[in-house]
Amino acid sequence: MSRLFRIATATAVAALALSACGGDSPEDEVAGADTGTRKPAPPTASESAAADRPKIELPSDLSYTFEWPKSGDKERDAVLSDSAQSIKAVDLAIANQDALDEAYLFYYEGEAAAGTEQFIQEYVENKARTTGAYRFYDPNVSVRGDGTASFSYCEDQGMAYVMYLKGKQVKKTEVTASSYIAYQTSLKRNEKGVWVIHEVTSQRGSAKCQP
Repeated sequence: MSRLFRIATATAVAALALSACGGDSPEDEVAGADTGTRKPAPPTASESAAADRPKIELPSDLSYTFEWPKSGDKERDAVLSDSAQSIKAVDLAIANQDALDEAYLFYYEGEAAAGTEQFIQEYVENKARTTGAYRFYDPNVSVRGDGTASFSYCEDQGMAYVMYLKGKQVKKTEVTASSYIAYQTSLKRNEKGVWVIHEVTSQRGSAKCQP
């Protein structure tokens, strides 16, 4: 499964870039995408680097490998950095059992933020969180001059699981083709210079992400 309560789809989902667990999902969730056309004047890369981003401290049983080497282009590297933080921020909200956690709301806007809130709430209601190891790879970033960007990548959830808080029971699942997910995200640079997500699409079992 893509995280505990979400099934990846090829339509716009607010189930972010973050996921968890390769297996079946007790509940499915699909969210919408922000199609707004407001395009503020984009800040520079240096302004983006100076933005006061939230501190993300996660449980020690969660680990992340981002095989996203720096490109040398400041804007593309900023997209990679903010995207990695947005992934961790969702897991932080789940660990905190707070569907309105400020850290993930720093990186998501509009319909994507609303859908992500619902996604996190499923964990809260089921008193569960994510655990294990996540790997993200095969990044492809395209930055446009109007302050928007597209970013595609793969996720390996083969060693990621759901942990129910009562008794810390971990639901382990076998690694299958469905453990590998392809993501496509649409981002825009906000007034703080942060690359925020307003649309996400995903495909579970994607052929291009298989080992």
